[in-house]
Amino acid sequence: MTIKKKPYKRTRQITVSFRVNEEEQEILNRKAALSGLTKQDYLIHCITQRDYVIDGRNTRVQKAISKQINELIELLKKQSFIKDWECKDIEVLEYLLKIIISIKKGAQIKVEMEPRK
Repeated sequence: MTIKKKPYKRTRQITVSFRVNEEEQEILNRKAALSGLTKQDYLIHCITQRDYVIDGRNTRVQKAISKQINELIELLKKQSFIKDWECKDIEVLEYLLKIIISIKKGAQIKVEMEPRK
């Protein structure tokens, strides 16, 4: 019989899993990448309605911004009118623009969690 090791400085011992559709997964992946947080940290910040700061100097954030801009450019080449875009793409574009404007101002963006409707 083996002896279980005690978790060392680990406070999160509960696993939560849930199902999402492809569109929801894509939005989650894109927003988590743009925030520079892991999916776990991003979801925890969202459900606890805590603010988080996006650091534009973070290379992880810069790569995600670059990737999203390239994806949106490709989408714009296919569908030249934004009114033809899906809601998920418009939502990511809005989020991306907020981040870029804050980086341009030289400030870290403080994202305030909005209450769900």
